[in-house]
Amino acid sequence: MLRAGVLTGGGDSPGINAALRSIVRFGFKQNVETIGFLEGWRGPIEDLVRPLGVNDVSGILTVGGTILGSSRTNPFKVENGVERILRTLEREKIDFLIAIGGDDTLGVAHRLAEHGVKAVGIPQTIDNDIAMTDYSIGFSSALEVITDALDRLHTTAFSHHRVLILEVMGRDAGWLSLFGGVAGGADVILIPERDFDVEEVHRKILHRKTRGKHFSIVIIAEGAKPTETNGQIVAEAEVDEFGHVRLGGGGQYLANQLSQRLEMPVRVTNLAYLQRGGTPSPFDRILATRFGVAAIEFALEKKFDVMTALHGMQIEPVPLEEALSKPRPV
Repeated sequence: MLRAGVLTGGGDSPGINAALRSIVRFGFKQNVETIGFLEGWRGPIEDLVRPLGVNDVSGILTVGGTILGSSRTNPFKVENGVERILRTLEREKIDFLIAIGGDDTLGVAHRLAEHGVKAVGIPQTIDNDIAMTDYSIGFSSALEVITDALDRLHTTAFSHHRVLILEVMGRDAGWLSLFGGVAGGADVILIPERDFDVEEVHRKILHRKTRGKHFSIVIIAEGAKPTETNGQIVAEAEVDEFGHVRLGGGGQYLANQLSQRLEMPVRVTNLAYLQRGGTPSPFDRILATRFGVAAIEFALEKKFDVMTALHGMQIEPVPLEEALSKPRPV
């Protein structure tokens, strides 16, 4: 019997547990035992393990988050981190590793391949910004939350003649803002890929007023860049172990600027972590289940240092190096 190790790293999203369930259940049918590592890459560094049997994953298909926990631990920033991982994998008799996460988590899996670790990656991020796959786990569920929020904001914006700004996640890619804005009928959509001019937004709202539209809905990605600031707006300057600052505040910045120009109320709603929580959408449940099965299949076929990727209706292996070598802008 082979032994698979599995971990979940980075920001969570609905659908992760569906992937874990699939890995354990399909692995069991293929005579593969599953060992879960807790708290992302911290798990194999500190040998934090949880054996996962079929009964352990019963009932988690519809549960958001991850039963293994997560973290933003970077083994390459931890003293002897890589060596400790290698010792843990040997101690636990792990034949191959499945890493579920975004570009940071998958990037570690790719770098560990240089040290002999046999790994398969599963893309998971609500930002949907991992290259070489049509969709990542979590995007569909987050999109449903955003669309529902816009539907609700429309009624109060119309009733009170307000400008309502919805800030959503999206560090470097505007998939959530763009798709959510289109699906929710936003009047202005601001994404990281295109710097925006506050005055242009102002003119758009005034134009709507001349047409008898006394309200406007604006959706803005956290990574959207006003031309006036020469860069993204940072909520916290302190960086995490992968060198990222926490973005945020673009919605409030825009509201402050528009309030000085408009004779109508401007309000901001930041969905923040609501986008990551809750029950996964049907699409995410199916995608995660298929990714989990494919990860086991690729490992049994000895296809390592690859990522499961959705191409049309097919799940295919793509080299992690290619998936991580370029961004996936809108």
